[in-house]
Amino acid sequence: MANNEASPFESSDMLATFVASTPLLAESWRLCDQANRSPAAHRSFVAERIGSVAYVAFSGVQMVGGWYDTWRNTVALDRMDGVAVFSCIREGEEPVMVHAGIFNLFNSLLHSFKTQMLEILEKKDTKSVVITGHSIGGATASLCTLWLLSYLRSISSSVSVLCITYGSPLLGNNSFSTAIFRERWSGNFCHVVSKHDIMPRLLFAPITPLTSQLNFLLHFWQLSMTSPDFGKLAVQITDREKAELFTAVMDYLEAATQGDGEGESQGEASAAILFRPFGNYFFVSEYGAVCVDSPATITKMMHLMLATGSPDCSIEDHLKYGDYVDKVSWQFLTQGNSSILRSIPESSYEAGLELAIQSSGLANQESLIIPAMECLKATRRMGPSPVLNAAALAVSLSKVVPFRAQIEWYKALCDEQDEQAGYYDSFKSRSSRKSMKVNINRFKLARFWDDVIEMMEKNELPHDFDKRAKWVNASHFYKLLVEPLDIAEYYRKGLHRTQGHYMENGNRERRYEMFDRWWKDRTRRDGATEENSERSTFASLTQDSCFWAKVEEARDWLDSVRSESDTNKLALLWDKIDKFEVYANQLIEQKEVSKDVLAKNSSYSIWVGDLRELKQLREKLKVFPHQLTSILDGEVVP
Repeated sequence: MANNEASPFESSDMLATFVASTPLLAESWRLCDQANRSPAAHRSFVAERIGSVAYVAFSGVQMVGGWYDTWRNTVALDRMDGVAVFSCIREGEEPVMVHAGIFNLFNSLLHSFKTQMLEILEKKDTKSVVITGHSIGGATASLCTLWLLSYLRSISSSVSVLCITYGSPLLGNNSFSTAIFRERWSGNFCHVVSKHDIMPRLLFAPITPLTSQLNFLLHFWQLSMTSPDFGKLAVQITDREKAELFTAVMDYLEAATQGDGEGESQGEASAAILFRPFGNYFFVSEYGAVCVDSPATITKMMHLMLATGSPDCSIEDHLKYGDYVDKVSWQFLTQGNSSILRSIPESSYEAGLELAIQSSGLANQESLIIPAMECLKATRRMGPSPVLNAAALAVSLSKVVPFRAQIEWYKALCDEQDEQAGYYDSFKSRSSRKSMKVNINRFKLARFWDDVIEMMEKNELPHDFDKRAKWVNASHFYKLLVEPLDIAEYYRKGLHRTQGHYMENGNRERRYEMFDRWWKDRTRRDGATEENSERSTFASLTQDSCFWAKVEEARDWLDSVRSESDTNKLALLWDKIDKFEVYANQLIEQKEVSKDVLAKNSSYSIWVGDLRELKQLREKLKVFPHQLTSILDGEVVP
């Protein structure tokens, strides 16, 4: 396929049909409705198991601190319950922010949710978890899903996770949406949004002047979710207030679809937009459904579909998701949309486009058909498919293999040198022109693997790319071979004096952390036991690619022992030293280190000698560690 060739298929209608063909929508909505109608004491969430799938549904009837009065407040999201959420945040980028009120609600529910999830995960037959929620419950479900994805990644679990929300408000800023995309988690979120529901569109607009009216509206929705009769008891907002709310949201939605727009007022409106969509959006109408994943397309479709509604129906639609789910499921059972196309398209792509327009409910709005088609066309994939990209990348890999081979040759040469310094220390000292050539190759390989990661984060590679043995093994070998050189360069330049040790403060390159995860997932999936199997000879490459960084830290601890006089600090230093000594000895006993580690003049061998002397001195004098300072300073003569 040529690089500029487009995909021959329009997938938004097909994806929606596929989702409708599963029991996911019906089951998740049933539980959402059950959670909404639960007694107040049990209203946080409900859980149910269907076969190997566990469902957790959050109620939309929640009191959200920070929503009613300061709904524009956001809070930074980097960790949840001590677990790092995103591994792909880049320096200098806008921080990831989420709605403060929803985040507070999430934190109030996290303990009970975490307890429930751990019980579910303990059952070995659990294959999938579906987390769902209506309205505010949908936003809470999204945050709980993020926590679960982060937790499962940390323990390398194979349990699949899907979040399905109904009429959920927007949750985070553009950096939040981008981070989820880069983590390849967009496919874990399916946001069901009805044609006219104003709630998912509400946070596009800074409607501060209408705060009190909005509070009445939220109260009406929540009472109605509990029981339609209760909704009649709520204070109703006037038709004029409904129109003001509807117009405000429409105006800011239009500004969001046009970026900075034209003119000062349009630019100001766009700048005021704090929240952006993320994941996949499943737009439903009385005629069917379409599924899209591009934030720009999602925003445009939100605008076009709401434009066909009215202030009244924009409020009523938030309570009609049960009807929409029934219609979508019924249309699938009756062989989908039976409407006749306006004309016979010339290609399968155009036919799919026609069906998508019908399913969105815009086919009867002549003025919106062309904008809607242009909107959907913008999502059409251009260029080679992910499969072809992966094939081309394999060719690129073969072209950088010689650079890797030259580094392997350099390592073998260092291991046999008379200086007996070994691979790491030879490169660190840069004692030959060969080291300079190796350094150039190090940069070339880093550029290649960074490009691979960038393609992954742009979803330009197959979804299972990081699970394919060819790439997992190649990245692992690269990490074991080259990361010691990166560590040597870091300490050769003395960066540890200004930026901390290599393993601290994010100094380690992100690609290595990702490759660690790939390899860990591979051993869990395949049940690989290579690390635990007995070796008859030392490994060709030390199996801990950060071993030399740990040696450098251990050298620093040893230096600190010589100068430290504080008893408590000395105890902590010796504890760290003892633990590293045990760890290193285990690696050596299991022959998981390369022979360069044991070279006579390697940094590790020198450290072992220094440690032995210090221990002998301590033992000989029979003194406590804190007295070594005065001995080494010459105040006490052995």
